[in-house]
Amino acid sequence: MPEAAVQAQQPPVRADLQSFLALDFGTRRTGVAFGTRLLGQARPLPTIQARETQQRLERVAQQIAEWQPQALVVGVPLHPDGAEHENTRLARKFARGLRGRFPLPVYEVDERYSTTEALSDGARDPDAGAACIILEQFLRSLP
Repeated sequence: MPEAAVQAQQPPVRADLQSFLALDFGTRRTGVAFGTRLLGQARPLPTIQARETQQRLERVAQQIAEWQPQALVVGVPLHPDGAEHENTRLARKFARGLRGRFPLPVYEVDERYSTTEALSDGARDPDAGAACIILEQFLRSLP
């Protein structure tokens, strides 16, 4: 999909109708979820299976083109005490890459325990389940 198609200007959307694409970044798998502010719920989408950054970004571009979100939400993992670690750095680097490539706001959300919660909720795809949890947490934080 040409990147220009993704970068087309979107018309203004009422705040209560905003939609979001959430990403639970991983070096091999990136969970994806879509949700709207109006419903306050997220639905899992197919997990992106990609080890290379370029391939991962191309798959994200496809999801953006298909779902037309007004913003992206990226889960940022932290240690239980809030300290950063290597995966924190990688998730933030991924978020910066999204900001540089797509003309959409990118929000970072603390995603501690999202995969554990998705597994305990019985998610068939824990990565997509974690992306749902990240997005629903973000939606609850909106005014």
